[in-house]
Amino acid sequence: MTDPKSRAAPALLDGQVVAAFGRSYRIELADGTQVDCATRGKRSDIACGDRVAFRRSGDNSGIIESVLPRTTLLYRSDAHRQKLIAANITQAVVVVAAEPSFYDDLINRCLVACEHGGITPLIVLNKDDLPQSAAAWEALAIYRTLGYRVLRLCARQDVAPLVPLLADHTSVLVGQSGMGKSTLINHLIPGTALRVAETSAALDSGRHTTTGARLLHINARSHLIDSPGLQVFGLHHISLDDTAQAFVEFRPWLGQCRFRDCTHRVEPDCAIERASHEGGISAPRLAAYRALAEESVRARTTRY
Repeated sequence: MTDPKSRAAPALLDGQVVAAFGRSYRIELADGTQVDCATRGKRSDIACGDRVAFRRSGDNSGIIESVLPRTTLLYRSDAHRQKLIAANITQAVVVVAAEPSFYDDLINRCLVACEHGGITPLIVLNKDDLPQSAAAWEALAIYRTLGYRVLRLCARQDVAPLVPLLADHTSVLVGQSGMGKSTLINHLIPGTALRVAETSAALDSGRHTTTGARLLHINARSHLIDSPGLQVFGLHHISLDDTAQAFVEFRPWLGQCRFRDCTHRVEPDCAIERASHEGGISAPRLAAYRALAEESVRARTTRY
C-alpha cells in the first residue's frame, strides 16, 4: 500500500485572479475553468488581475502558492497598510459624476498613482443627462488642457463612446461610490447584472454596491475590473520627488530650482512657483501638489 505521505503534491497550475474578496480568490485558467482558492497563512498581497501559481486541493478549490511577476499594480496606502486595487492593468478609468459631487483631490491622487505606476488614465464623466453635468464638465477642463482624455456620457442611455477606448486594454474602473461604475459595466457587458444603488441627494453620496474586485471579459482582448468605491486614496508609498514627477505639467521645470532638494512648497527661487506665476502651471494644480507634499512631509516627520 502506498504511504499517503509519499504521494506527489498536485501539479502547479497557472491562472489569473478574476475575483478577490478578502483572502478568498477565484482563479481562471486558460480554458475558462474557474477555481476558488485561498492563501497559505494570512497572506493578502494578491490583487484582482494577478497571475498566480496554485495547486488544486479539491474538485473546485485550491491553494495559491505564489504570485507571478506583475507588469503593473495600482494600489493605495497609508502609514499602516497597503490596499491593492488591481494588477496587470493597462488603463485606469476614473469615473466621476455631477451627483454625488466628485472630489478633485481624488482625481489628482488617482492620476498621481497612474503616472507613478505606468498606467494610462482615462476620466469619464457619467450621468451626462443631469442638469449639473455642464458645470461638472467645465470643472474637468483643467485635466483636458493637461492632455488627459476626458469623456462624457450617460451609461443608462449609451455607452458606445467608451467602447473603442477600452479595446485591447485591461482596464480598472475606479471612483467614489455612486458614480455609476456598476451601471457602466452592466451596459458594456450585458448579462453581468451587477447590483446598483441609488445615490443619496441629502448626503451627496453613494452607497457601496461592489464589495470585492471582479475581472470581466468584454471580449478575448479587452477586459474590465470593477473595484469597490473609493473615498480616500492614500499615496504613502510614493516619494515627494515621484509625486512632483507625476504632475505632468511640472516636468519641464523640474531640476531648475535653486535648491536640488526643493520640495516646491516654501523654498525661494522655486522654478515650479515661478512657472505658476507665469501661467505655465495652474494655481489649483500647484495647490493640489502642495497639499500632497505637506501630507508626505508630515508622514516622513512622524516616521522618523
